[in-house]
Amino acid sequence: MAKNPNGKSVKKDNSLFGATIFFLAACLAEFYLLALRKYYIHGDVVTEALVWYDRLLIFAGVGAAVLVLGVILSVVWKADERKRLVGWCLSALGGFFAVGSMLARIYVEPAVTLLSVVVPVLMVLTVIWAFYERECSVALTALCGTMIILWVCRRLFNSLSMGVTVKVLSVVYVLLLAGLCYLARNKKLGKLLPANADLMPMYAATGLSAAAVVLALFSATVAYYAMWVLGIVVFALAVYYTVKQL
Repeated sequence: MAKNPNGKSVKKDNSLFGATIFFLAACLAEFYLLALRKYYIHGDVVTEALVWYDRLLIFAGVGAAVLVLGVILSVVWKADERKRLVGWCLSALGGFFAVGSMLARIYVEPAVTLLSVVVPVLMVLTVIWAFYERECSVALTALCGTMIILWVCRRLFNSLSMGVTVKVLSVVYVLLLAGLCYLARNKKLGKLLPANADLMPMYAATGLSAAAVVLALFSATVAYYAMWVLGIVVFALAVYYTVKQL
């Protein structure tokens, strides 16, 4: 007989609790981005935009403080999984406000638009990591990250100020994908992937992602169509693992 017959139920409840907390945090982040778009980007220059330009420094400072608080609470509450999840959530939310506010202050609309795409993606990935098999979660995370990279490449491919930076970051991303495959192949991701994990979905996802990013470095048009192809792959993979878990 199992030592803890209710272990799986407790783990599932904790996953649901964590996914709910991160979902609510993502909703708060999205409301903040909507406020930035309304008052900072499209608001009156004198009465709203300039005021928010100064407020962004305050939001960044508050976010940094919340980040530190979340890290401290995560360490203090390391014995209690649910409380530790709250600490992680505060850390993520604080990091978002700190980094997001500074990016919005520097790059204005492109930064807000990018964050408006990233936040919902992270919201969905949180649910996937909570309930789906780890190999599926890793594969979908790689594909979603690649779609964001492709979106950035398409928007900033010909930018005089950001074009080179985007291309360099894209190359770094491809190297990270290669490093992920190397570590998985050599069984060095024990905390991320179980020993019996099927690595083929991850290999396929990282391979497609690397090829798409490399091709996108030469053409913004290729980046656009590659996004659609990867979107279809994400949908097919999500449906496959959803049916598999039924």
